[in-house]
Amino acid sequence: MTFNGQIALFEKTVRLQLPLLIPEAGARSLYLARSVFVINIGSNDYINNYLLPGLYTTSREYSGDTFAGHLISTLSQQLMRLYRSGARKMVLVNIGPLGCIPSQLSTSNGNGACVERINELVIKFNERFLSLYTTLNSSLPGSFFVHQDIYQTFSDMIHNPANYGFRVTDRACCGSGRFGGDVTCLPLQPPCASREQYLFWDSFHPTQAANAIIADRCYSPGAPDCKPISITELAQI
Repeated sequence: MTFNGQIALFEKTVRLQLPLLIPEAGARSLYLARSVFVINIGSNDYINNYLLPGLYTTSREYSGDTFAGHLISTLSQQLMRLYRSGARKMVLVNIGPLGCIPSQLSTSNGNGACVERINELVIKFNERFLSLYTTLNSSLPGSFFVHQDIYQTFSDMIHNPANYGFRVTDRACCGSGRFGGDVTCLPLQPPCASREQYLFWDSFHPTQAANAIIADRCYSPGAPDCKPISITELAQI
């Protein structure tokens, strides 16, 4: 489902179903304002569109810069829709190094090293994403946006895996073909025996062990990957 479709369902829920649970309008607005919305989006626009020139024309229609700008412009309007529906606390998660995931390694001619051309596309998006976070925080009254940077930590996990308890960073725990990225994890397919030592679960997604580290670095009080505060602190506002 597209993000626009998800927002439309949320708007319908706020309009038709939430009043049945919270009849008083003021209490309903307060409930929404106290809720935390986590927006983690953008990877599929690259993996399942821009980086598939045989299926989609976007890489021929847009340069890396203009495509990133198009995505950010669209996302800005979508976040405004959420704000108009009552959302006030939002966590904006940037995109990780997509050039390092097994699906992209499997299509490259390299020996498992990250595809820097793809990571450079992601960096263009993330730079604009950070600017969007700053703009929204200063322009929407009553809102509070938190920016979560997963790119740097994920890159460090790839280049310094032992520091995080990982052993395998260039192969999926469950998948087939080169680096386990040609075909993603299939039903009933046996995964690797030591999944806690793998950074990637399948062709696209991190393992639970990797996600736990990413989450801790934003939900914990110190929150080195979140600015200006942790998600835990955001929930308490």
